[in-house]
Amino acid sequence: MRYIGWTLLIAFWVFVGAFLHYTLPQKDIVRVTGTEIIRKDFSGLSRLFYAQADSGDTDVGNRDLRLITTTRANGRVSVYRNEDTGFGWPPYFKLDSSNLQAEAAEVVSTKADPQWVIVTHYGWRSPFLSIYANAISLKPVDGPDASKGIPWINIIVLTLLAAVFYAIWVRWRRFRRARIDPRIEELQDNWEAAGDAVQERRGRLRRWLNTWR
Repeated sequence: MRYIGWTLLIAFWVFVGAFLHYTLPQKDIVRVTGTEIIRKDFSGLSRLFYAQADSGDTDVGNRDLRLITTTRANGRVSVYRNEDTGFGWPPYFKLDSSNLQAEAAEVVSTKADPQWVIVTHYGWRSPFLSIYANAISLKPVDGPDASKGIPWINIIVLTLLAAVFYAIWVRWRRFRRARIDPRIEELQDNWEAAGDAVQERRGRLRRWLNTWR
């Protein structure tokens, strides 16, 4: 039972960590190399990782998907999708994917004359699942070594979550000490008393049998 409990606890925290890593904003310093629109079929497991078309449009299984192609300072290629989140989850309230696509087109640059930008995004890029991180905003910077700033949103969200989990843990400990532990001790005492009674009866039976020898 102890191993099952630890397994469930580890699985829970892995899920929480993955959920936060996917949802919270991240920042990359990249050079935009192009923008494009592809026709995408939304089906299977990958459908869970996409938001929706432009806010207010009807969501269908096959639609256009805006992409922003970039390159990092180390030469690694990164591709981001550009979708509205609307008023759904995650709560970024992004309604300007068309404007963001125009901004990305404005900062397209070459390796010889690079224009570096900070891309704020959420989500993951997985070629296997055919999913892309969703770009939220672009901000021009002086170079690939520019500061990304302090992640205040992540700090605030993680602090609030830590406070919530701590409050739940404290209340659970109080409830357990007040209600569950006494019950468990009572059951243990009853089992011990029942065991003592059985041992006493066995002793009486053994003594009675000995009188017949």
